[in-house]
Amino acid sequence: MSLLIRSSYLSQSHFQPRISKPSSHTNQTPSKLVFLSSFNHNPLVSLVDKRNPTMQPPTFTPSMTVKSSLIDPDGGELVELMVPESEIKLKKKESEAMPKVELTKIDLEWVHVISEGWASPLKGFMREDEYLQSLHFNSLRLKDGSLVNMSLPILLAIDDDTKEQIGVSKNVALVSPQGDIIGSLRSVEIYKHNKEERIARTWGTTSPGLPYVEEHITPSGNWLIGGDLEVFQPIKYNDGLDHYRLSPKQLRKEFDNRQADAVFAFQLRNPVHNGHALLMNDTRKRLLEMGYKNPILLLHPLGGFTKADDVPLDVRMEQHSKVLEDGVLDPETTIVSIFPSPMHYAGPTEVQWHAKARINAGANFYIVGRDPAGMGHPTEKRDLYDPDHGKKVLSMAPGLEKLNILPFRVAAYDTVEKKMAFFDPSRAKEFLFISGTKMRTYARTGENPPDGFMCPSGWNVLVKYYESLQEGDDSSKQQQTVVSA
Repeated sequence: MSLLIRSSYLSQSHFQPRISKPSSHTNQTPSKLVFLSSFNHNPLVSLVDKRNPTMQPPTFTPSMTVKSSLIDPDGGELVELMVPESEIKLKKKESEAMPKVELTKIDLEWVHVISEGWASPLKGFMREDEYLQSLHFNSLRLKDGSLVNMSLPILLAIDDDTKEQIGVSKNVALVSPQGDIIGSLRSVEIYKHNKEERIARTWGTTSPGLPYVEEHITPSGNWLIGGDLEVFQPIKYNDGLDHYRLSPKQLRKEFDNRQADAVFAFQLRNPVHNGHALLMNDTRKRLLEMGYKNPILLLHPLGGFTKADDVPLDVRMEQHSKVLEDGVLDPETTIVSIFPSPMHYAGPTEVQWHAKARINAGANFYIVGRDPAGMGHPTEKRDLYDPDHGKKVLSMAPGLEKLNILPFRVAAYDTVEKKMAFFDPSRAKEFLFISGTKMRTYARTGENPPDGFMCPSGWNVLVKYYESLQEGDDSSKQQQTVVSA
């Protein structure tokens, strides 16, 4: 899929706040912003304009500390489900006597997500009423009558044998893939797992070849278990990347430490090329022009399950570090952290989850581009989702009104200037669009992309990764040849 970068909000004609700018001799930030989306010319304009996310940054004086993260978590309070240290010994002892539920790797990633509050106000794997609201309404109604976005059901499946072992027990222990008890679910509810309905409503298709479905849902059990989650200690992966896995609480504290008055989040599951960097740097520039004093970029690569042909997390993180080392992005105004969620590739449905989770992390701006969370159709030669629907849905989604949605602008490789630049329709033939597939082909074959597409040190990380894959394939073929002989 083409790595087009869309952001018409950055053009001067669209980036018009409905306020006056703060004077240059004050520290006052804009009191209210409304970002006009790139699709405000269509019949939905009146609806979108009324519901387009707005924000009210605080007015502050030099002596006032900017408090994080300019946006409240969903439900008003950030959920944290770690057992207090004084109770861990007792809770662990209790869990040893409980029926056991064995977790898959993806289940553990969801435990990580829930326990740190990314899904606030959710406090465990969904019970049936929460599941039905999420599946059919993409939201949850709270006890006070308010609504929060929850577009992806967060579920734990069990098989018939596990259901029988649980019996009438109200609490169960959760066992990691390594065999350790890592927490418990309490006051559990078990209900039927209708996989076909879940898949159809989440992805809009039941076609074979959906990565998350084939990896996680199809082989899972016929029952779902929900309950209140307790975790004995923070989830760690011991892969050398745990220091990048900042929780929502830690991120909010870091935004405070940096005196951020705006936080704009950028999610990606690909290496950062110079088109991405152009967009992120231009976004910060425009926020400064709007009167913000210290906008901070949250560069937030997805760190959970991804499909087999995506670049692995460790390679992406090394590549991202080179981008900062080379000064393509400014380390002083950028926080790089891993978002622990698994990837569904569920398009407009999933992108709401991605945005909602960043609210809980403290970001008040979210950058969205072409075909967010999308993929090619698994059985047909076309995109599974309309590439423009993600950003349209985000600007209308219930429960996301307080988040400012920043649509992308189009960036491509300028063959005259020999760099990534915002696309100029009047010079269309002078621009080259390099798709993600083309980028991976360059790296896999050892062919260099055009100068200026990506910082050299970052590109070398990708080349070395694909070289290692080739060496592994060659070694495997040699072993097969020896065995055959």
